[in-house]
Amino acid sequence: MADVDGSGRLTDLTRRLELVRLGEGVDRTGRLAPAAIERVRVALARYTEELRALGAERVRMVATSASRDAENADDFRSMVTRTLGVAPEVITGDEEARLSFTGAVRGLETPGPYLVVDIGGGSTEFVVGDSGVERAVSVDIGCVRMTERHLHGDPPTSAQIAAAEADVAATVDRALDAVGRGGGRSLIGLAGSVTTVAALALGLESYEPDRIHQARISAADVAKVTADLLGASVARRLEHPVMHPGRADVIGAGALILRVIMERTGADAVIASEHDILDGIAYSAVDVGTATS
Repeated sequence: MADVDGSGRLTDLTRRLELVRLGEGVDRTGRLAPAAIERVRVALARYTEELRALGAERVRMVATSASRDAENADDFRSMVTRTLGVAPEVITGDEEARLSFTGAVRGLETPGPYLVVDIGGGSTEFVVGDSGVERAVSVDIGCVRMTERHLHGDPPTSAQIAAAEADVAATVDRALDAVGRGGGRSLIGLAGSVTTVAALALGLESYEPDRIHQARISAADVAKVTADLLGASVARRLEHPVMHPGRADVIGAGALILRVIMERTGADAVIASEHDILDGIAYSAVDVGTATS
């Protein structure tokens, strides 16, 4: 939840993250699991109380990869409308990419042009632009999808890792062909996989968004963190104080996706951003000339 002033600047009132794993099993079954829909309902019920308490004037509920792919997406939409009072907008991968780009680059100190990558659970968005979006594509690689598809061991075996890497590399190459492989772009990484890798690379003893935001993480550090995560069990990953409990089982795949992107683009570093699709959605939900929440 945020206030937006007349100049279009966002001021957070509250920023909450709950990992509900809506896409759990979708890659295998093509359907949203009833337990996953219920986890979303519980989270939305808490959000609804908070929205009412703070007097939100406009609410936008955006649903992404899992709800695009699922055969029973209507069950999810009905639940959201009953719980939140607002129907979910199941956006395209292209719109998801554009919202992520907008949220990430406003106020960014690193100069453009940019390649923004948003590594989600079911998909990853690639967006190229400077002051605005020039090209964008969404592809079906994400930390949950790749874990469920390939990384079944705890920790995963070398064969599982090799299969995941080959799958990710082929998909990343297709994405880069779609957005163009031109050089001179700053690589900006969004979402929890990237920020967790950044926190681990920085050696933080607690999750500190202000230190993570706009941190420059080298390709060598990303490769080291990725190897450490893929070589560790879920229990061992949970020993890191910056690790969100809901991310520990899929962070290896998320880090692998980031590492492969850096290898295929030749990027020597990634800039981690704490501003992402949430900020883009907030910007899109208001008329910039009007102060509102």
